[in-house]
Amino acid sequence: MVPRARVRAPELIGRGGWLNTGGNALTLADLRGRVVILDFWTFCCVNCLHVLDELRELEEKHRDTVVIIGVHSPKFVHEAEHQAVVDAVERYEVHHPVLDDPELATWKSYAVRAWPTLVVIDPEGYVVAQHAGEGHAHALETLVGQLEAEHAAKGTLRRGDGPYAHPSPGHHPSTSFAPLLMEPVPTELRFPGKALLLPGGTFLVSDTTRHQLVELAADGESVVRRIGAGERGLTDGTGELARFSEPQGLALLPDGTVAVADTVNHALRRYDPATGEVTTLAGTGRQWWQGSPAEGPAREVDLSSPWDVAWFADRLWIAMAGVHQLWTYDPAAGTVRAAAGTTNEGLVDGPAEEAWFAQPSGLAAAGDRLWVADAETSAVRYVERAGGGGTDDGFAVRTAVGTGLFDFGHRDGAAGQALLQHPLGVTALPDGSVAISDTYNHALRRYDPATGEVTTLATDLREPSGAVLADDDIVVVESARHRLTRLRLPEEAVRVEAVAHRTQRAATDIAPGTLRLDVVFQAPGGQKLDTRYGPSTRLLVSSTPPELLAGGDGAGTDLSRELVLAQGVTEGVLHVSAMAASCDDDPANAYPACHVHQQDWGVPVRVAEGGATRLPLVLAGMDA
Repeated sequence: MVPRARVRAPELIGRGGWLNTGGNALTLADLRGRVVILDFWTFCCVNCLHVLDELRELEEKHRDTVVIIGVHSPKFVHEAEHQAVVDAVERYEVHHPVLDDPELATWKSYAVRAWPTLVVIDPEGYVVAQHAGEGHAHALETLVGQLEAEHAAKGTLRRGDGPYAHPSPGHHPSTSFAPLLMEPVPTELRFPGKALLLPGGTFLVSDTTRHQLVELAADGESVVRRIGAGERGLTDGTGELARFSEPQGLALLPDGTVAVADTVNHALRRYDPATGEVTTLAGTGRQWWQGSPAEGPAREVDLSSPWDVAWFADRLWIAMAGVHQLWTYDPAAGTVRAAAGTTNEGLVDGPAEEAWFAQPSGLAAAGDRLWVADAETSAVRYVERAGGGGTDDGFAVRTAVGTGLFDFGHRDGAAGQALLQHPLGVTALPDGSVAISDTYNHALRRYDPATGEVTTLATDLREPSGAVLADDDIVVVESARHRLTRLRLPEEAVRVEAVAHRTQRAATDIAPGTLRLDVVFQAPGGQKLDTRYGPSTRLLVSSTPPELLAGGDGAGTDLSRELVLAQGVTEGVLHVSAMAASCDDDPANAYPACHVHQQDWGVPVRVAEGGATRLPLVLAGMDA
């Protein structure tokens, strides 16, 4: 076994306190003798949600030796609210202890730079590995096995039940820093995602956390029928035979059936209201990874967390939140393909194949535009014909509201300076404007292309995630109030006091001149870099603003690079995307299992004398 660096793990500190521990605060001393995996996550991050799913099997298999602790490290202001973390832990069925760290104290002490990041602590309290991004389940399984064997032999492994305590029904944990609130009780819905007005005047709602679809009467409350067994699964059929896994977006298809974004199943499903039958249109149930086909027969191509769907330009568009792209499904040909976005995370406009998105989560077609709620950039974008330019049938991507990954808030006015906070939905309005489900601002906003103005239509909505027009009203999905709320479209917008924020992540001070960028990757135990078909690593570097870098940007295969900082630019964001492929190191196996490790970083930086001359980003392993 390769010797591991002996770095003592810093203590776990978070002002928001602990969840899922029965009210007990945990220390590393309490966990001595166990393998501890810290999962630095935030609930806005779809890649973090992928990791929650990846960890479930490991958590169950090693429940007597491994303790997983979620360290909730917020990006947005709303995510720093204790009750929002409580809701998220319930919504995403997190069954391990969670430390609520609204001030990023533990994040900073572990020098974490990306969501998600996993840190492994051995039974003696030393950090032995760090992994950024997703796709590390196999490496963790191997490392846990090694640690179990090593510490069982040393007598330092302690087996037994972990500290997880399931919250009692109706119990909402609190601390002295987070007062107990009267919380909404789940109704016929539980954290619903999206809604659709059916031709008969009823509403179809994705009852996301119950893994069902629900048809509600015109009053938006009375249940007409439920579709699905209410348990996770990818099963076709009618009634209770069908199974979904956290479904979200819904869209009417030309034949009168409904397309369903079955998010955690990484699939596109079809529901026929006439027969009650559910079938699968696209996806294999497996998550798409870099290097996988991005087009082909719909049932043979992997997808990644499809979040919303909309019919536009004679095809079904899919907000593929998991890979920061838009895909399309062609019912006539039975095919899917990537239509916009490079898989890099950020805000870049231009020809569809060159644009960058950041977790697109809401779609709405209106005439010659497809509106997009681009959640992680707190932006509203749109797709339109580009007059024949580009390679994707002439589509281009533009931004209406929003500036990038780290600016957000609640500010009305001219679109160029208006601010949103992690919007999840867009709804086309009759006058050509668009309503925005401004999720983390608990508001319904409006952007008017005719005037270029952003206004507020309604406030005091609890995490609105989508909305649908019904006659002269707009019906909002209040996800965290477990209900649909009907609002009149006001003639004049509500006025609110302007608030602007930047992410709580502190900028990294870097010295002027040159900066050494090192992406640290060590192949997990029992694996080696896969060089059978050429270089097994890839590095892509860019910046916002682009003028920040005078050299070193672009693509390459070396995970280390010298970046040249331009004179006169004092701050910005470095965008780094790294990928490495490793395979099982077994000469006797002609077809070894291979694994792709990938992560995108957006690193806020400030150029200052005395700043760092080296920027290490850990993809997997330990920085020496």
